[in-house]
Formats: sequence, C-alpha cells, structure tokens
Amino acid sequence: MALVMTGLTPFKTLNVADPVYVALDAAGPGLVWLKYLTTIGAIAGLASVVLVMLMGQPRIFYAMSRDGLLPELFSSVHPRFKTPYLATIITGLVAAVVAGAFPIGLLGELVSIGTLLAFVIVCAGILVLRYTQPNLVRPFRTPFVPFVPAGGVLVCGWLMWNLPHDTWLRLIIWMVIGLVIYFTYGRFHSKLQQPAQR
Repeated sequence: MALVMTGLTPFKTLNVADPVYVALDAAGPGLVWLKYLTTIGAIAGLASVVLVMLMGQPRIFYAMSRDGLLPELFSSVHPRFKTPYLATIITGLVAAVVAGAFPIGLLGELVSIGTLLAFVIVCAGILVLRYTQPNLVRPFRTPFVPFVPAGGVLVCGWLMWNLPHDTWLRLIIWMVIGLVIYFTYGRFHSKLQQPAQR
C-alpha cells in the first residue's frame, strides 16, 4: 500500500489525515470511482474499531470486577444474554459523551498511547516472568525470548515517545486516576489480598 501511494504522489504530500484520498486524487480522473469506495471503507473501518473497543472494554472491567479491583456492579451478567450488560451500558455512555465532547484526533492519540503502553507492559511482563518464574505453566509461549518481547518494548516505546507532549500529560492524568481507584478500592477488595475467601 505504501509503495503504491508513494508511486502515485511524493511522500511529503501524504502527511495528512487522509493520505489514501490524496494519493487517489493525484492519480487523476481514472481512479475517481475508487475515492468513494475508499471513503466508505474508512467509515466502515472506524465503525468496526469503535465496536470492537466497546465490546472489549466492558469485558476488561468484568474481569477486574471479578478479581475485586472494581465494584461488583461491573461483573453483573445479564440473565438471558450472559454478557456484562451494566459494564457495556456504562462504557457505551461514557464513550458517547467523550466522543461528542473531544476532537477525534485527540481521542486517537489517547487510544494509541494507552494501547502502546499496554503492549510495553505485556512485553516487559513476559521478560520478567520468563526469568523470575521459569517453571510457570504457560498455555501460550512467546517465541524467540528475549528478542521478541524486547523488540516489542523498544518499538512500542519509540512510537509512544513520538506522540505529542499533551498526550503524555493526559496519559499521566489517567494513570493517576487509575492509581487512586486502586489504592482507595481495588487494593482492599482484591481477591489476591484475601486468599482464604477464594
């Protein structure tokens, strides 16, 4: 895709929000029909990403609630559909308010830095666990340790480093909020802190 786009137009013109559209526009009238399909594809792609996130986040809240890190409200399962319906409703409402109140570029940067941080933590966790608990039962094993996880930490860390400073500030604020929730609620209700009751 990158080769085709840079073949249609110089790469310096592609540093915009809609590079595919710019490349197709530079191709001339022969590919005008493809611009409409590209627009439809972009809308469908954005919608699918939003839906996947709206399905994934409630399940993360559900797992955290089952572990005692969030209130039991988030682990309520619908009697008929067997899904974490209250967590889904709350996540959907918060996402709708945030999407309506903030620019999409800002939200994209927040999602990017949050996802990259999660990848960095997972990759670092693989390295730590492989050396601190080598005999731990692992249903899935990462190949080529330590190269793959170390590469993941470096690449994702570099991508995070290149995000704007304001995005880093917002990440720090969200982490502080998360730490406050953990130290005021999760730490005292965690199932790991109460092994006798498990």
